[in-house]
Amino acid sequence: MIDKIKSTIESHMASLDESWLKGSAEAILDPELPIVDPHHHFWDYPTHRYLLEQLLADIGSGHKIEATVFIECASFYRRDASREMRVVGEVEFVNGQAAMAANGRYGDTLAAAGIVGFADLTLGAKVEEVLSAQVAVGGGRFKGIRHAAGWEDKTAEIHNSHTNPPQHLYRDHTMFREGFAKLGELGLSFDAWLYHPQIEDLIDLARSFPDQPIVLNHVGGPLGLSWWASRRNEVFTAWKASIEELAKSKNVYMKLGGLGMKLNGFDFHKRDTAPSSTELADAWRPFVETSIEAFGASRCMFESNFPVDKISGSYANYWNAFKRLASGASEDEKADLFNRTARRFYRL
Repeated sequence: MIDKIKSTIESHMASLDESWLKGSAEAILDPELPIVDPHHHFWDYPTHRYLLEQLLADIGSGHKIEATVFIECASFYRRDASREMRVVGEVEFVNGQAAMAANGRYGDTLAAAGIVGFADLTLGAKVEEVLSAQVAVGGGRFKGIRHAAGWEDKTAEIHNSHTNPPQHLYRDHTMFREGFAKLGELGLSFDAWLYHPQIEDLIDLARSFPDQPIVLNHVGGPLGLSWWASRRNEVFTAWKASIEELAKSKNVYMKLGGLGMKLNGFDFHKRDTAPSSTELADAWRPFVETSIEAFGASRCMFESNFPVDKISGSYANYWNAFKRLASGASEDEKADLFNRTARRFYRL
């Protein structure tokens, strides 16, 4: 799994050009708006590093980021441990980064105030040992897990998730759901990540566990690359119907972001100049506005998905784009979208 995600990340980030990003620099909109960024990663690979130093450099662009949440990415697993227990190392590592940030030496942002790790739920009830170990090393910051289920067979350009899931992982009524039940017993949340044709699987899972807090990453992964590129209207129609049905499950929340990845097909990374926040907002508006209308601001949270989304724009422009998208919201709704929903869901 580590080799797969390493090669995927290095391939994805190969097109990143920091000077390209600087060419689109903008003034910060509403710089005093408090923000919790509920989705970013840390990693250190030969061709790309993103640790506390790099995150804080992005945050230092001017938005008021009070806290962040780290999401698993197979980073710094334990070397000398069983396959099941290796994942505990990622929580240990990130808790160290979080402790550095909490010291105050690097500023006021509480980076990785929440930590979402990975545990293989197909272990069934045995996954409790892994989850308990993550709680123990998390320093009070470990909040839950993500078990990605992205599966695609129509184009080789879109890879399956690094967890190597079967097509309908979330519908597995044997080992996966037995493991999933352990999250509720331990008071942990679940981050769901899949592609838009699989949202129906998440609907079934959410209805089967109505008390389990679930947040769907990246507005449900609408595909727009390769085979899907000529079917944008069809994709949006199917995605919208699934999102509106999913929103009926009150235990499910939505992350608004992650649309700068190559698989979404907006191709901002291919342009000669980086996009402005207005261009980003205009491209993402149908997905963001549909999500907020379906879930309500109290169950939606804007997310950066950095550094993955960095290939399509700077951190400053991303949050400017989100602020443009929320310009018609009330102050109370903005407080939810940018801060309170993330704090509630992740118990920060």
